[in-house]
Amino acid sequence: MTPAALVQQQLDAYNQRQLEPFLAVYADDVTVYRLPGAEPSLRGKAALGDFYATQRFALPGLHAELVKRIEFGNKVIDHEHVSGVAEQPFEVAAVYEIIDGKIQNVWFLAAD
Repeated sequence: MTPAALVQQQLDAYNQRQLEPFLAVYADDVTVYRLPGAEPSLRGKAALGDFYATQRFALPGLHAELVKRIEFGNKVIDHEHVSGVAEQPFEVAAVYEIIDGKIQNVWFLAAD
């Protein structure tokens, strides 16, 4: 599966709020960062699953619309318009690094 296909699979599962298919593309030791912070906000697939099960997939209006995608090498950068998380929709950039066929690292950067 290409890096872009892996990222699309997790985006589709995110929008359908399907935890198992969402987690299937992540490495067991995935690390997630929320920029500008330098320290990881989440480490490991179990922590990622707990966060999305309780903080995202329980939200009835959750939806991420892909605005633009850039793929180069083992990196995929998505510009997304996210609704259902906060009172107002917001934009975010997500940088995914794929290693050995799984998403190993993710960096999120909010527009504001």
